[in-house]
Parts: sequence; structure tokens; C-alpha cells
Amino acid sequence: MSAAPEVVRHDDGDALAAAVAERLVARLLDLQDAGRVPSVVLTGGTIAEKLHRAVVTDPRGARVDWARVDFWFGDERYVPAGDPDRNAGQARAAMLDHLPVAPERVHEMPASDGEYGDDVDAAAAAYAAGLGAAPAFDVLMLGVGPDGHCASMFPGHPALSADGVAVAVRDSPKPPPTRISLTMGTLGRADEVWFVASGEGKADAVRDALADGDVVDVPAAGPKGRTRTLWLVDDAAASHLPR
Repeated sequence: MSAAPEVVRHDDGDALAAAVAERLVARLLDLQDAGRVPSVVLTGGTIAEKLHRAVVTDPRGARVDWARVDFWFGDERYVPAGDPDRNAGQARAAMLDHLPVAPERVHEMPASDGEYGDDVDAAAAAYAAGLGAAPAFDVLMLGVGPDGHCASMFPGHPALSADGVAVAVRDSPKPPPTRISLTMGTLGRADEVWFVASGEGKADAVRDALADGDVVDVPAAGPKGRTRTLWLVDDAAASHLPR
């Protein structure tokens, strides 16, 4: 059973990033206090970079055993490893390289100059194999595009109906055209799903997703956490929601 979405508003992007970072650190501490190794799915984008930096400076972060946290990615551009468009590179530069994480617990999606070369299907299959047939995450974070996409699930795209754990995405309407994404089914395999959205350009998408729009038209309407679904937004992104 999925959780009905909750909306938490913040004044602006900076306040949003700080609050989400604080929430993430608190969740990791709770899970580790319960004897768990937390499993977190990271997202990309401008607000994600801000929140990643805020995690590094959060005062409670020193209490987290960062070597006992698994980090995964919801999607990735299928470009060379050093390309600045990669979500993994952004996450490393803003957060992971500044924390004592265990390298083997940072699970990057393959790059186009890696062992799979141009075979993005094989790359997606390899990432799926690393997750197993029925992955389960503690926290899965997602951004949302102005068109309502999340991860690399775009409106009307054939990848929306993909089975399995991860899928190769071709002909993305947003460059670069070739990507890897967790499938819609996998994006719902989290205890908590957190959408993080900032800016007035996201306001229509936030409204439509929270109005339970058709997933084909508004993919962000689809993923929901098993126990909690949070929409963590600033006032601008929430500006088209009813008060």
C-alpha cells in the first residue's frame, strides 16, 4: 500500500535545501540507531546540488556513520565518466567526496566510456543486476521537471511501461538523449519517496502531480513511498497549489 502525498513548504530554495538535508541526516541517524544500513537513492539538478552541500555542513552529520550508508542513483546521463552532466559527478563534488563514505557503497550507473561502451541496454542490465530483482530503499529522492518528468521517465515515453528494475532510455526529449533510469516500478520500491522541487518553473508540474494526473502525461504522479510520500517544495514551486 502506498502513502498519500504530504506537502511541506519552505520559503525559498536555500531554506528548502537546508531543511531536506536536516531531514535526511535525521533519517539516517534513526535508521542506524535501529541497527540498519540505510539505502538512499540520490537525484540530480540544481536543488539537489544545494541540498548535497547542505548535508556536508549539517551539524548532526558528524554523528552519521557514513561508511554504513548505501548510495544509489535514480537515473543517469549515458555520457563519459568525467562529463559534468553526470548526476554521480555532481553528487561526488557537492557531497560524497567530502564525507567518509565507503567507495564500495557508492553505486554509480555505468558511463558510456566504461566496459559497456555504446551498449546502454547492457549498462542498464548491469545496474539492475547490482540492485537485485526486488530492491528496497529507505529514502528515494526525486526532482521533477517542468514537464512533469522524474528520474528519466518523460511524458509519453515508451520507457514508462518498462518492466524490470532499470531501463535504457533513448531519444530523451531533454539532452543528452541516451540515459539509464530506474523503472517506474522501482521508483515506488522505497519506504519513503521524497520529491524536491524549487522555483516557479516547477509549479505546474507540482500541481498536476499532486492532482493525481495520468502517469503517462505526468510521470511524477506515479512514484509513492510505501509508508511516506513527501513533496518538499519552496513557495515558488508550490505557488499553483491550493492553500
